[in-house]
Amino acid sequence: MQQALSSGQLATNGEFISKFENKLSKKIKQHQAVALNSGTSSLHLGLVLLGVGPGDEVICQSFTFCASANPIVYLGGTPIFVDSEEDTWNISPELLEDAIMSRIALGKKPKAIVVVHLFGMPAKMKEIMEIAGRYTIPVLEDAAEAVGSTYKGHSCGTFGKVGVFSFNGNKIITSGGGGALISDEVSIIERAKYLSTQAREDLPYYQHLEIGYNYRMNNMAAAIGLAQLEKLDGLISKRRLINHRYRLLFEGFQGVSFQTETEESQSNYWLTTILIDKPQTGFSNDKLRIALFKNGIETRFLWKPLHLQPAYRSVPFYGGHIAEKNVFKRALPSQFCKYDLRGSKEGIWGF
Repeated sequence: MQQALSSGQLATNGEFISKFENKLSKKIKQHQAVALNSGTSSLHLGLVLLGVGPGDEVICQSFTFCASANPIVYLGGTPIFVDSEEDTWNISPELLEDAIMSRIALGKKPKAIVVVHLFGMPAKMKEIMEIAGRYTIPVLEDAAEAVGSTYKGHSCGTFGKVGVFSFNGNKIITSGGGGALISDEVSIIERAKYLSTQAREDLPYYQHLEIGYNYRMNNMAAAIGLAQLEKLDGLISKRRLINHRYRLLFEGFQGVSFQTETEESQSNYWLTTILIDKPQTGFSNDKLRIALFKNGIETRFLWKPLHLQPAYRSVPFYGGHIAEKNVFKRALPSQFCKYDLRGSKEGIWGF
């Protein structure tokens, strides 16, 4: 940060932007990265690069933060929500294929599929990519919460045509505010850099052949992100240890269960979450939340599924009640582990 300040380059130019991109690219291997100013702008730009526009339909899992779906609407498209599966709580491959076949039968082949690795837990990418390939639909991986998570030994975000990360203040590493778009296609990376800097032509004066966006990460944020990236492995180890401790504490306690890590995946466990089965525990997730809050321990509900949100009340939904009744109405996550910019713990709140 001191070097960035003394350089006088605080905006969207400066050496730390390219250094951060290069270090991130080496970390995830075989993919190049473009540093952007948020995870949401990364998602929006990713959809632009996949050709999403007015009238297009894009499949997205319902159980996720609204930023996964909102950029579809920015572009004049319509999200098609799909329910979760019970293991990872991510998009159900079976219901994904049902939704694709249903939309094709209506003459509306989806333009893209947005897959979210919820709370750092890898989705079932083998099945998802096979389905996407069968119908030739590109995948955008929302790995905003999954920096450092892996599936079959490969980084989350590297399976789809485009992947995105978030470096918001609550993520496992932060640049204060920021994101990244990744791809193994050079043409996509080059176009992302072009569009994210207002589509300015390389001329001695300002000329724009098309509409671009002010989405580039600034040099200060990149300097912070570069320092944080060096600590990623250690932070993942800490989060996994926290998750392990919770599992030991709840071992044998009937009615409490966790998000499941499959054999192929390794989660960064950005957020540890439990499910409360009221018939077995005798209390609901809300009753436990209130009791903990009275004792100075903060917890919160998980995302309300997007197909239940008033803003998306007219959007098609494929599935049953996994996201709503099995997760949303039963889940309770721990408060985020907070780290200052030096990487030291500010505090860890538990259940």
